[in-house]
Amino acid sequence: MDAWKDGRLYRADELMVSAYDHGFLYGLGFFETFRTYSGKVFLWDAHWNRLCQALSDFRIAMPYEEHELLSAIEALTEANNMEDGYFRLNISAGIHDVGLQPSSYKKPTVILYRKELYIAPRGTEKNAVWLDTVRNTPESGMRHKSHHYANNVHARFEVESLASYEGFFLTAEGFIAEGITSNIFWSINGKVYTPSLETGILAGTTREWVMNCSLFDIEEGFFNIEVLEKADEVFITNAVQEITPIKQLGSIRFLGKTGPVYNTLHDAYTNAYSKKGLNDEFT
Repeated sequence: MDAWKDGRLYRADELMVSAYDHGFLYGLGFFETFRTYSGKVFLWDAHWNRLCQALSDFRIAMPYEEHELLSAIEALTEANNMEDGYFRLNISAGIHDVGLQPSSYKKPTVILYRKELYIAPRGTEKNAVWLDTVRNTPESGMRHKSHHYANNVHARFEVESLASYEGFFLTAEGFIAEGITSNIFWSINGKVYTPSLETGILAGTTREWVMNCSLFDIEEGFFNIEVLEKADEVFITNAVQEITPIKQLGSIRFLGKTGPVYNTLHDAYTNAYSKKGLNDEFT
């Protein structure tokens, strides 16, 4: 089965959404992507809290409790031979007439999608490129993981393959922002740097874990291209690909999978979701 909606499991060819859903008409919707480890979601609380903040900012009700959605994840996992999966929890505004009439959205469309999880071998490297597409400004005071994805799609056209490349956005002012599907980190002489959330980037859940793991001194700020290009190591983070080393940016080469900072962080991340690690991180 490929999705869950309103307490029922669906195949992809069975699932339908109204053409009058404001997620379709106006792009008003939010989502979280994550994977499971032995059937459990790592850092679920961070995903849930980020989603609820976005829904609150745009006056969209959440009709389900956490435990109902966690049960839906379990049901989809069971329906797929207990194999871990790639999940997208999607909340769009719901059905209304054409026009911006509602002052709030009380009946959103909630769908939990699942697809096969491709797990790249540990240490799989990517190359990166600076994007010509400029990072757009957030939808509100902070960036949400929303349906407003045209900026990312336009940037994706610039890279050969997201499986082997990541594109790095700059802000309109020329500061390093984030990747097309990731947050960016780099290290110089063992110190780690990352763009500030004030640049308008997404507050990634894996980014937050790296910031809070207390393994390295991490400086957030507004950085230009030249700072990153002097780095020893560059790596990117997201909830599905975890922590991924960057081997090359244009003609500049980094330590990639041999980098000590990358390896220390990825070891700690792996321990955190393993049975020998921090089981209380799971819901």
